[in-house]
Amino acid sequence: MLNEWTDFFVASAGAAAALAGLIIVAVSGDVDRVIAIPGIASRAGVAIAVLVMSTLVALCALIPRISALGYGSLVVFSGLVAALLAARSLALLVRSRVGSLGEAVVKGAFGLLPALLAVVGGLLVMFDAGAGLGWVAAGILLAVVFSVVSSWVILIEIRR
Repeated sequence: MLNEWTDFFVASAGAAAALAGLIIVAVSGDVDRVIAIPGIASRAGVAIAVLVMSTLVALCALIPRISALGYGSLVVFSGLVAALLAARSLALLVRSRVGSLGEAVVKGAFGLLPALLAVVGGLLVMFDAGAGLGWVAAGILLAVVFSVVSSWVILIEIRR
């Protein structure tokens, strides 16, 4: 099952880990300003969380002879942890919003999607329901997109 996805998971693990490291370095360069801007620190945290989730999910897929139940469980656990962090960030964005409620919800929900896709994929893998790895891959890809967009927003906000 996982053998066909090896190249994808190898590339994903490296890309997600590198992006997470870059975000940490970028944010740590001006921590005071990041903390001072409402919602920015939590958005950076979610970007890092979904990238760490993606890295773990990809690395676990490379464990020799891992069972579908074992791999799916690890994906679900990683996705739930990232989803909890993203939900907390969403709540903070709503409470500290500068713009409209809808804008805060969209910003926060965008961070939830990669984790939720991973959870659905993990459950499908666990129960051998088919298409599970496609959902996991979609979660990883969306995590990369979300994190790159969030990083750009964070860098622009810091420089304002």
